[in-house]
Amino acid sequence: MDKRTIETSLDELKKCHAETAQKLSWSSPFILPEWLEVWWRVFGSDFKPYISEIFIADEIIGVAPLMVKNGTAYFLGGTDVCDYQDFIIAAGRENNFFDILCNDMKRNNIDRLDLKHVRPDSMVIQHLLPFTESQKFKVITDKEAVSFEMDLPASFEEYLNSLSTKQRHEVRRKMRRLTEEGKIVYRFVERGEELAAALEIFYKMFVESRQDKAEFLTEQMKQYFQLLTDTMADIGLLKMGILELDEKPIAAIMCFDYNDCIYLYNSGYDPQYVGLSAGLLSKVYAIKDSIGKGKKRFDFLKGAEPYKEHLGGKEVPLYRCQIAIT
Repeated sequence: MDKRTIETSLDELKKCHAETAQKLSWSSPFILPEWLEVWWRVFGSDFKPYISEIFIADEIIGVAPLMVKNGTAYFLGGTDVCDYQDFIIAAGRENNFFDILCNDMKRNNIDRLDLKHVRPDSMVIQHLLPFTESQKFKVITDKEAVSFEMDLPASFEEYLNSLSTKQRHEVRRKMRRLTEEGKIVYRFVERGEELAAALEIFYKMFVESRQDKAEFLTEQMKQYFQLLTDTMADIGLLKMGILELDEKPIAAIMCFDYNDCIYLYNSGYDPQYVGLSAGLLSKVYAIKDSIGKGKKRFDFLKGAEPYKEHLGGKEVPLYRCQIAIT
């Protein structure tokens, strides 16, 4: 059986994605070639790329989107802007994939994998860890973070009824109070000149709403966000949600629409409207919009902010796996 590993570039990975979107498990936006390319352009200078396409004969069975430093391989990307990551593998080929990959890593003097963050349903947890046990590799697995997500029902009323009595009452009360203040419009912006204006609104609210967010949005991070939004808009995944009161923006969210799931990436609000729960309600209206458009899942992404559970999110643990390839 002819087994091959071909190191490739991010440009070539885009072609691979176009050709294998149905065959391989491109499970989230954080592992798409366009996303990884943006991260690499802004943050990748300290690493060497190790992006490998794995073949059996002429059949591609998966992709390892990795980078290397001092003999350790990491997922290409950073945990501060890539909420979780994974390998990209064809169903039923997982053991073949990891066998070929680990042998190729040894040939390239890579003796350690440090993978974070990965979900319980990831290729890493579901398939790599059992493979490492069979090979008697040394493995350390730690829970390092949490994410929150929920399946979406068929109607917004059904969603509200799924909340606890207290939270359902609070959401309805807050929505009613906001509508009593004036005309409410919630809209999504996806591209064009209107998107540029929406991004400026978002940046302003992002830094004004919380001190830690203001410190996070360095010039380098703002460059990353600008490249990311331009790139994701080009491939049709970016959605900027704007909540307006009497035509004045009072809250904004940045999210991505991928595989019938809405990924809530970041948000901000005008501090003048904190008493009207503008930040929280921007998420509620996003959930309502997602249900109305028939989306199947809403992912609040990484972080343990209490509002995520209050709005119906279920906790998903995120792990770091360190593996000695010996």
